[in-house]
Amino acid sequence: MKKILFVCVENAGRSQMAEAFFRKYMPKGFEAISAGTKPSTQVNPIVFQAMKEIGIDMEDQKPKYISQQIIDESEIAINMGCIDKEACPVLFIKDILDWQVSDPKGKSIEEVRIIRDQIEKKVIDLIKSFKVNIS
Repeated sequence: MKKILFVCVENAGRSQMAEAFFRKYMPKGFEAISAGTKPSTQVNPIVFQAMKEIGIDMEDQKPKYISQQIIDESEIAINMGCIDKEACPVLFIKDILDWQVSDPKGKSIEEVRIIRDQIEKKVIDLIKSFKVNIS
């Protein structure tokens, strides 16, 4: 299995959405995980709402702390974009893709929908870059 790692600081929004979209579209032989350098206590409720609107239930998702083991086991790591430069995963992981997606924290549902749709497109494009069929 090739693990794809999505990271951000709190693992409460962007990386959780990316993980959920990757799980929805992922080809055989791949799996997704998300984690953060300073995980929040819960996934952002507006993110839950925005994802539920399109039929993706994330109720069981919990923010996770990024570990060296998770990094070592990952084929590709994708940073969602950082505001907190001191805790940014880019500082801890080499060979990371940086998507520079806006943080949904503190944003309205309308703004989170835009972020959600950007993440979905980026995930689909990533999977297409593997030259495999998506479901």
